[in-house]
Parts: sequence; C-alpha cells; structure tokens
Amino acid sequence: MSRDTLVAKRYARALFEVTFAEGKVAETQAELRAITEAFASDPALRKFVASPGVSAENKKKVLNSAFEGRVSVPVIRTVDLLIERGRTQLFGELRESYEHISNEALGLADATVYSAFPLTEEEKAAATERFGVLTGKKITITNIVDKSVLGGAKVVIGNTLYDGSLAGKLARLEKSFERQA
Repeated sequence: MSRDTLVAKRYARALFEVTFAEGKVAETQAELRAITEAFASDPALRKFVASPGVSAENKKKVLNSAFEGRVSVPVIRTVDLLIERGRTQLFGELRESYEHISNEALGLADATVYSAFPLTEEEKAAATERFGVLTGKKITITNIVDKSVLGGAKVVIGNTLYDGSLAGKLARLEKSFERQA
C-alpha cells in the first residue's frame, strides 16, 4: 500500500467521522464524486491546482467559490486542508477510501457480476438477495458482460471472488484431476 493511499485513508476516516455524526454520509459521497469528476473532466482545473506558482490561498479561494453552495462545509474544509498540505493529488484516493469506509460502516457493498450475457432484472434481484444474505450487507450489483465466462457468473465483492462460472468450474475440475494423477 502506497504512502498516498494511507494518507488518503486518514483524511477519509476523519471526514467520515464528521459527516457520520451529522448524518450526511450519502450526501458527502455524492459531493466527493462530483469533485473528482470535476477534476477528471477539466484539465485546466487540474493544472491550476497542481501549479506551484499559484498560492494555496488563491487555490482555496477559487475552489471554494467554484464549489460554494454545492458542497458541504466539512468537504470544503477537507479540500482546503489538502491544498494547504500540497496533497491535491489525493482527491481520487480520498473519494475511494471514503466510499469504502462509509459503505463498510453502513453495511453496504458493491458487487461486480461478470457474466457471458447481460443479467435480467430478476437475475440481478436474485444475486442481490443471495449475496446480501451471504455477506450480511445490502448489495448493489454492477453487471459486466464478459464472453470468457462462457456460462454461469463470477461475482467480486471487495477482495472476494465467488467463481460460479463454467470456465472456473472446468479449471477446478482440471486441478482435481491433476492432484489425483
């Protein structure tokens, strides 16, 4: 784990504690997403914030006016802190860490389902229910069509892979034959 990732996690934890106490966790997730999207879509903004020739105070003024009314005070203060400490490159990692911390605390999890064909709404609902029971969390499904799956599905939740794909079953069968031989 890189030093930047560890630092981003500390900022995210502090921001989470403040926003959790205020009951604004979901709103903060949306605000952080909006900020990172603004940076991702605007090269001029990234260049401005990264420029060593612009003072931290000027950067804070510009960003505060740009996000004023659209972003809460704790998020603005976090942005200001990142600017003051020269850590603006952490915006993306901060958002990811915040989402991970808040989802964990709220009992939410994202599941990526890889399947050979798009899942129907009924299949998504069944997967949501089954993996919700398995993990003890409220699951949100994202379906990715992957022709290499052949049949069945692979489900990734956090760092855990549930491989029910035909390709995975064939690979496990092959390994069992190799062990027996």
